[in-house]
Amino acid sequence: MDFDQLKTFLEVARLGSFSRAAEKVLRSQPAVSTQIRQLEQEYGSKLFDRSAKSVRLTPAGEVVLDYAKQMLALHAKSLHSGSDLRGIPSGTLSLGANEGTFLYVLPKVLAKYHRKFPQVKISVYRSFSHKVSEKVEQGAIDLGVVSMPVKSPQLKAVPVFRDRIYLMVGPASPLFHRRTVTLEEVAQQPLIVSKTGSIRKMMEKNLRPFCENLNITMELTSVVMIKRFVRDGFGVSLVCAAFARDNVRRGEVRMLEVEGLELWRQLAMIYRKDRSLPLVASSFLELARKELSQNLRPASD
Repeated sequence: MDFDQLKTFLEVARLGSFSRAAEKVLRSQPAVSTQIRQLEQEYGSKLFDRSAKSVRLTPAGEVVLDYAKQMLALHAKSLHSGSDLRGIPSGTLSLGANEGTFLYVLPKVLAKYHRKFPQVKISVYRSFSHKVSEKVEQGAIDLGVVSMPVKSPQLKAVPVFRDRIYLMVGPASPLFHRRTVTLEEVAQQPLIVSKTGSIRKMMEKNLRPFCENLNITMELTSVVMIKRFVRDGFGVSLVCAAFARDNVRRGEVRMLEVEGLELWRQLAMIYRKDRSLPLVASSFLELARKELSQNLRPASD
């Protein structure tokens, strides 16, 4: 048994597919099948029930799954400890955030971190904030970047970024040449909304008085898709300013203030309170706070 086999085993268990796991670990499907077969021979039990439509863990596989997670976590911890003793970050930084944060908030921070510590491998987990929080709580990733407030008592939250939210409209919208818009006017427009998240909650809260007459044309999970469909005239949407800078610069969309309503999205870096951060994570947190600190100041500063 080796750690590579265990990582492959975890990916097959997570994805429920040998072919998808092969893509994830950058191996051929026969190579993945061989690794799993070698593990099964070593344990003397079938670890997966295979069918034409799905791959599921057997009872023996469920037991191995728990130990595999523990062994890989201990391996990662030992690597972190070694690098911490040397005072030089090395090993793997595991970081979670949603799509928009990775695309529009973190790129410069990640690039600077990579230039400073090129020996560190960066492992990215992309999902919604509540999923990222769960992964940090489980100890599966070192750091997460999520929308505030953070409610879990297990997590320490360090504010790192603050961004204004506006109404995004495309050239085909009757509001395109406006600078401001009323909330009632927003409620009269075809709306494109995210399926979950803090901005979805803000939209639902503020448009509640008009809920019976709302025209929601699309529910999407991707901020890239939301921006594209707004640009192409399918509706309007609430979007963070940082997500739209390039689109505004190119004249593809405009960002309008909603009269009497000032909305902000605040991001925090989260980690487990009961665990000391490995050097790869604490150095990234320090760099992110420094690079993003100007975005924490109130607009009046």
